Amino acid sequence: MFKDIQFLKSVFELEDLPKSDLPQLILCGRSNVGKSSFINSISNRKGIAKTSSTPGKTRSINFYKADDKFFIVDLPGFGYAKTSLKEREKWGKLVSKYILESTSIHHAFHLIDPRYEPTELDVQLNLWLKTANKDYSVILSKADKLNQSETHKAISTIHSFFPELKLNKNLFLYSTVTGRWKKPIQKKITELFF
Repeated sequence: MFKDIQFLKSVFELEDLPKSDLPQLILCGRSNVGKSSFINSISNRKGIAKTSSTPGKTRSINFYKADDKFFIVDLPGFGYAKTSLKEREKWGKLVSKYILESTSIHHAFHLIDPRYEPTELDVQLNLWLKTANKDYSVILSKADKLNQSETHKAISTIHSFFPELKLNKNLFLYSTVTGRWKKPIQKKITELFF
Protein backbone atom coordinates (compact mmCIF):
# COMPACT_ATOMS: atom_id res chain seq x y z
CA MET A 1 0.00 0.00 0.00
CA PHE A 2 2.74 2.45 0.92
CA LYS A 3 5.76 2.46 -1.33
CA ASP A 4 7.67 4.26 1.38
CA ILE A 5 7.09 4.93 5.07
CA GLN A 6 9.72 6.57 7.26
CA PHE A 7 9.88 7.43 10.94
CA LEU A 8 10.33 11.20 11.10
CA LYS A 9 10.48 12.29 14.73
CA SER A 10 9.13 11.98 18.28
CA VAL A 11 7.57 15.07 19.83
CA PHE A 12 7.19 15.62 23.58
CA GLU A 13 6.11 19.27 23.42
CA LEU A 14 3.68 20.79 20.90
CA GLU A 15 6.14 23.54 19.92
CA ASP A 16 8.36 20.80 18.43
CA LEU A 17 5.75 19.62 15.88
CA PRO A 18 7.05 19.22 12.31
CA LYS A 19 6.75 22.36 10.21
CA SER A 20 4.78 20.86 7.35
CA ASP A 21 1.44 21.30 5.61
CA LEU A 22 1.04 17.59 4.88
CA PRO A 23 -2.30 16.20 6.09
CA GLN A 24 -2.24 13.87 9.08
CA LEU A 25 -3.87 10.55 9.92
CA ILE A 26 -3.77 10.30 13.70
CA LEU A 27 -3.94 7.05 15.67
CA CYS A 28 -5.41 7.40 19.14
CA GLY A 29 -6.76 5.19 21.89
CA ARG A 30 -5.96 3.50 25.15
CA SER A 31 -2.54 2.21 26.07
CA ASN A 32 -1.88 -1.29 24.75
CA VAL A 33 -4.66 -1.14 22.14
CA GLY A 34 -2.12 -1.80 19.37
CA LYS A 35 -1.46 1.53 17.63
CA SER A 36 2.24 0.82 16.97
CA SER A 37 1.44 -2.73 15.82
CA PHE A 38 -1.21 -1.25 13.51
CA ILE A 39 1.41 0.97 11.81
CA ASN A 40 3.74 -2.01 11.26
CA SER A 41 0.92 -4.21 9.96
CA ILE A 42 -0.88 -1.76 7.68
CA SER A 43 2.41 -0.64 6.10
CA ASN A 44 3.83 -4.18 5.83
CA ARG A 45 6.98 -2.97 7.58
CA LYS A 46 7.96 -4.94 10.66
CA GLY A 47 9.60 -2.78 13.30
CA ILE A 48 9.02 0.65 11.71
CA ALA A 49 7.05 1.49 14.87
CA LYS A 50 8.46 0.18 18.15
CA THR A 51 6.03 -2.05 20.01
CA SER A 52 6.20 -3.13 23.61
CA SER A 53 4.49 -5.60 25.89
CA THR A 54 4.51 -2.82 28.49
CA PRO A 55 1.38 -0.63 28.16
CA GLY A 56 2.01 3.10 28.13
CA LYS A 57 5.37 2.79 26.37
CA THR A 58 4.57 5.46 23.77
CA ARG A 59 4.95 8.72 25.68
CA SER A 60 5.53 11.00 22.73
CA ILE A 61 3.67 11.97 19.57
CA ASN A 62 5.45 9.93 16.88
CA PHE A 63 5.42 11.06 13.25
CA TYR A 64 5.80 8.75 10.24
CA LYS A 65 5.87 10.10 6.69
CA ALA A 66 3.99 7.95 4.16
CA ASP A 67 4.90 8.32 0.48
CA ASP A 68 5.57 12.05 1.00
CA LYS A 69 1.78 12.45 0.88
CA PHE A 70 0.72 12.42 4.53
CA PHE A 71 1.81 11.76 8.10
CA ILE A 72 0.71 8.86 10.23
CA VAL A 73 0.79 10.24 13.75
CA ASP A 74 0.87 7.84 16.71
CA LEU A 75 -0.48 9.62 19.78
CA PRO A 76 0.43 8.52 23.32
CA GLY A 77 -1.95 5.93 24.72
CA PHE A 78 -3.99 6.99 27.69
CA GLY A 79 -5.34 5.42 30.84
CA TYR A 80 -2.56 3.07 31.89
CA ALA A 81 -2.93 2.81 35.68
CA LYS A 82 0.72 2.10 36.56
CA THR A 83 1.85 5.53 35.45
CA SER A 84 1.58 8.38 37.94
CA LEU A 85 -1.46 10.64 37.98
CA LYS A 86 0.78 13.59 37.08
CA GLU A 87 2.13 11.68 34.08
CA ARG A 88 -1.37 10.67 32.95
CA GLU A 89 -2.58 14.26 33.26
CA LYS A 90 0.38 15.46 31.17
CA TRP A 91 -0.46 12.93 28.43
CA GLY A 92 -4.14 13.93 28.55
CA LYS A 93 -3.28 17.61 28.12
CA LEU A 94 -0.84 16.87 25.30
CA VAL A 95 -3.33 14.72 23.37
CA SER A 96 -6.40 16.90 23.92
CA LYS A 97 -4.55 20.13 23.03
CA TYR A 98 -3.13 18.50 19.90
CA ILE A 99 -6.53 17.23 18.73
CA LEU A 100 -8.39 20.44 19.57
CA GLU A 101 -5.82 22.87 18.11
CA SER A 102 -4.15 21.11 15.18
CA THR A 103 -5.29 22.27 11.76
CA SER A 104 -3.42 19.46 9.96
CA ILE A 105 -5.47 16.48 11.19
CA HIS A 106 -7.32 15.12 8.17
CA HIS A 107 -8.69 11.97 9.79
CA ALA A 108 -8.43 10.08 13.08
CA PHE A 109 -8.37 6.33 13.63
CA HIS A 110 -9.62 5.70 17.18
CA LEU A 111 -8.54 2.18 18.12
CA ILE A 112 -10.65 0.29 20.64
CA ASP A 113 -10.20 -3.25 21.99
CA PRO A 114 -13.55 -4.92 21.16
CA ARG A 115 -13.27 -7.38 24.06
CA TYR A 116 -14.23 -4.57 26.41
CA GLU A 117 -16.78 -1.76 26.42
CA PRO A 118 -15.43 1.67 25.47
CA THR A 119 -14.12 3.33 28.62
CA GLU A 120 -14.88 6.79 29.96
CA LEU A 121 -11.59 7.88 28.35
CA ASP A 122 -12.69 6.49 24.95
CA VAL A 123 -15.90 8.51 25.27
CA GLN A 124 -13.83 11.60 26.21
CA LEU A 125 -11.55 11.08 23.21
CA ASN A 126 -14.58 10.76 20.93
CA LEU A 127 -15.92 14.02 22.37
CA TRP A 128 -12.60 15.79 21.69
CA LEU A 129 -12.72 14.60 18.06
CA LYS A 130 -16.31 15.79 17.65
CA THR A 131 -15.66 19.10 19.43
CA ALA A 132 -12.69 19.73 17.13
CA ASN A 133 -14.84 18.73 14.13
CA LYS A 134 -12.34 16.02 13.14
CA ASP A 135 -13.42 13.30 10.74
CA TYR A 136 -12.81 9.91 12.37
CA SER A 137 -13.21 6.16 12.18
CA VAL A 138 -13.20 3.55 14.93
CA ILE A 139 -11.04 0.46 14.45
CA LEU A 140 -11.84 -2.56 16.59
CA SER A 141 -8.30 -3.87 16.98
CA LYS A 142 -7.49 -7.39 18.18
CA ALA A 143 -10.70 -8.58 16.49
CA ASP A 144 -9.07 -11.97 15.85
CA LYS A 145 -9.56 -12.68 19.57
CA LEU A 146 -13.36 -12.76 19.14
CA ASN A 147 -15.60 -15.52 17.79
CA GLN A 148 -18.49 -14.68 15.47
CA SER A 149 -21.12 -14.08 18.15
CA GLU A 150 -18.66 -11.99 20.22
CA THR A 151 -17.90 -9.93 17.11
CA HIS A 152 -21.61 -9.20 16.55
CA LYS A 153 -21.95 -8.24 20.21
CA ALA A 154 -18.88 -5.96 20.04
CA ILE A 155 -20.25 -4.16 16.97
CA SER A 156 -23.64 -3.76 18.70
CA THR A 157 -21.93 -2.38 21.83
CA ILE A 158 -19.91 0.15 19.80
CA HIS A 159 -23.11 1.29 18.06
CA SER A 160 -24.75 1.87 21.45
CA PHE A 161 -21.92 4.30 22.32
CA PHE A 162 -21.33 5.81 18.87
CA PRO A 163 -24.50 5.27 16.77
CA GLU A 164 -23.13 7.22 13.79
CA LEU A 165 -20.61 4.48 12.95
CA LYS A 166 -21.20 2.25 9.91
CA LEU A 167 -19.30 -0.99 9.34
CA ASN A 168 -16.59 -0.69 6.64
CA LYS A 169 -17.36 3.05 6.22
CA ASN A 170 -16.10 4.49 9.49
CA LEU A 171 -16.10 1.36 11.66
CA PHE A 172 -13.57 -1.38 10.94
CA LEU A 173 -12.47 -4.70 12.36
CA TYR A 174 -8.77 -5.46 12.30
CA SER A 175 -6.14 -7.96 13.40
CA THR A 176 -2.48 -6.96 13.37
CA VAL A 177 -1.62 -10.62 14.05
CA THR A 178 -3.32 -12.14 11.00
CA GLY A 179 -3.76 -9.07 8.78
CA ARG A 180 -7.42 -10.01 8.38
CA TRP A 181 -9.82 -7.21 7.41
CA LYS A 182 -6.95 -5.13 6.03
CA LYS A 183 -8.49 -4.29 2.63
CA PRO A 184 -11.40 -2.08 3.84
CA ILE A 185 -8.96 -0.02 5.94
CA GLN A 186 -6.50 0.29 3.05
CA LYS A 187 -9.39 1.42 0.85
CA LYS A 188 -10.31 4.07 3.44
CA ILE A 189 -6.72 5.36 3.61
CA THR A 190 -6.53 5.44 -0.20
CA GLU A 191 -9.77 7.45 -0.39
CA LEU A 192 -8.48 9.89 2.21
CA PHE A 193 -4.94 10.53 0.95
CA PHE A 194 -4.34 9.21 -2.58
